[in-house]
Amino acid sequence: MKPIWIVDDDQSIRFVLEKALLREGLPTRSFTNPREVLAALEVATEDDGPQILVSDIRMPGGSGLDLLEKIKIKLPGLPVIIMTAFSDLDSAVSAFQGGAFEYLPKPFDLLKAVELIRRAVEESQREEVAEERMAAAPEMLGQAPAMQDVFRAIGRLSQSMVTVMITGESGSGKELVARALHKHSPRANGPFIAINTAAIPKDLLESELFGHERGAFTGAQTMRRGRFEQADGGTLFLDEIGDMPYDLQTRLLRVLSDGHFYRVGGHTAVKANVRVIAATHQDLEQRVKDGGFREDLFHRLNVIRLRLPALRERREDVFMLTRHFLQQGAKQLGVDPKRISDAALQQLSSFGFPGNVRQLENICHWLTVMAPAQVIEPKDLPPEVLSALPVVAPALALAEKIAVAKPEKSDPPAAVSATYMPEPAAPESHPRSLVELVENGHNDESWESGLEAEAMALLSSGRSDVWEVLTRRFESKLIQTALVSTRGRRIEAAQKLGIGRNTITRKIQELNLE
Repeated sequence: MKPIWIVDDDQSIRFVLEKALLREGLPTRSFTNPREVLAALEVATEDDGPQILVSDIRMPGGSGLDLLEKIKIKLPGLPVIIMTAFSDLDSAVSAFQGGAFEYLPKPFDLLKAVELIRRAVEESQREEVAEERMAAAPEMLGQAPAMQDVFRAIGRLSQSMVTVMITGESGSGKELVARALHKHSPRANGPFIAINTAAIPKDLLESELFGHERGAFTGAQTMRRGRFEQADGGTLFLDEIGDMPYDLQTRLLRVLSDGHFYRVGGHTAVKANVRVIAATHQDLEQRVKDGGFREDLFHRLNVIRLRLPALRERREDVFMLTRHFLQQGAKQLGVDPKRISDAALQQLSSFGFPGNVRQLENICHWLTVMAPAQVIEPKDLPPEVLSALPVVAPALALAEKIAVAKPEKSDPPAAVSATYMPEPAAPESHPRSLVELVENGHNDESWESGLEAEAMALLSSGRSDVWEVLTRRFESKLIQTALVSTRGRRIEAAQKLGIGRNTITRKIQELNLE
């Protein structure tokens, strides 16, 4: 762990802090004036640079205020804790509004000081992990047309600082979109601060957002900057904005209107230059009608709206996301990444994913730990997937219904030999199209019995690829029928089937339908 740098000309202050932090397992490095700190920064490496800087204000050989300003230029993300006498506090507060992580008035309680420094360390480490993840992993993955629309919107907004509202179900990746909007905006060098308004108790949310002054309430030992101040010059992401308490909505509206707000217990307006991106899984229009959300705030937030599709609306992305999350999970656990068979992927892609991308990521981590072999088979999938009714089953039955009702001599050879999957005979009296099947009130028992018989024959034979065999036959028949109806026009066929053109092209190649 990187050391905590302590800057103070008082040797006793340095000694006390060093001993207290070492007892907590926190390494330290001490300096007597700002010049020494700046000189050390010039030669510091990434490993021995400061994790936190704790600095006094008044020191011979340089001011703590000047040091703070120079540190923020060199290391804008470094948390800086300012030690200040009570007589300096008012001037320090106004001077440090955009810089210090927190203030430590002298004389201080040693336990409180250590607690504050540890909180700053945790904040610093969280930011480091977030930055590593953003740098190492792809921002977002998706080939589905709905996701391509989202990517195009992010591109169009890349040079804009307009307020954006992201809507979508829980777990669909709204924060990833917000981070991408920030990363590709003119504010990319500023901080990205995220807060889930639904996860913080109502009585603490106001302080989290706007900060508080010392003594504002019981336990407020020092002045604390809120998320708006921390995000100054960057982006503030307000997740689950629909759950924000009504009285706080009024304060948020004021900030969005003129950029000014007051800390809890404060009497001086604070200015914050922040771009706000909000997100919700709720229907805010309905919340406005129900009186749970301010209409004027809704219009302030709803300047540009991006709708993020649910995972079930972009099933073609399940394959890519699954392989990505398996690689990611293996890397985090320090093990070799597992592979997943096509049959298991096919069954996984048929799952409904009520928890969306987050649920798929959790499933992949579960598989990384729990799957017994290096190749994941359908039987290795978690119980919630195996017990769910596959959403393609009705479509499979529908395709078999068409296949039984209208056999074609030009059909490609079946993927299974006649021993296991005999082609059912079709009486001349059978309707020749699904429309006729419906109009003539055809009894469903014939096609259901045929499908059941074929499935039972395969299952009884001991095969382990029944799902894949039947699915391939279903997909082949469905795509061929669509291509016949559009005279071979793939894009039109894809539109009629409700899938992407990349998907139909890939399926034609996989199923050898060229």
